[in-house]
Amino acid sequence: MKNQISYLFRIALLLLWVTIPEGILFAQSKMKLSSSTIEAIEARHIGPATMSGRISAIDAVENDPRILYVGAAGGGVWKSTNGGTKFKAIFDKYTQCIGAIRIDQSHPDTVWIGTGEPWTRNSVSVGDGIYRYVDGGDNWKKMGLEETERIARIVIHPENSDIIWVAALGHLWNSNEERGVFKTSDGGTTWEKVLYVDGNTGCSDIAIDPENPDILYAGM
Repeated sequence: MKNQISYLFRIALLLLWVTIPEGILFAQSKMKLSSSTIEAIEARHIGPATMSGRISAIDAVENDPRILYVGAAGGGVWKSTNGGTKFKAIFDKYTQCIGAIRIDQSHPDTVWIGTGEPWTRNSVSVGDGIYRYVDGGDNWKKMGLEETERIARIVIHPENSDIIWVAALGHLWNSNEERGVFKTSDGGTTWEKVLYVDGNTGCSDIAIDPENPDILYAGM
């Protein structure tokens, strides 16, 4: 038994030796670590390392792609005006779980935010409806759909900014009526449920036909 343990120990040492990069062994034999050596080592991002680090939505201004908005599953909404070099948090006073972002390309200062992460999982959080701002991010206004809990997509009619469709997943853990596809024709003042299957079926995505904006496709 004693000889067997000794044999296994030698095998483990051999495996450790062959897995150590030759460059590290050479460096250790030729030099000692100093503060200047450690300072030269740069950190690199390999995350996200936390559950809230998921990016759930992103949109940019078509005429000026340096202006973009990013939504996180648990970290709110961030805006950049220089193509992502720097970001500023613009949604900290509101629900931090984001599901969808849509810029009104006809009026780029108007942005719609759908709250509630669309990926249903055991660590998912909930939203509290849809928000809009019209001045670049200083003043947000809730525009309804509070009971949808999760908004997966927002589509704006390219020829009429008052017409908007919303894909709502609805409650994750129970049946509810406020799920499916919702439409507004008055800029969010009122909403109509235009596609509904049942209380257990939500809408995960919608897309507009680029050649005919009156045609939409929905995934339920």
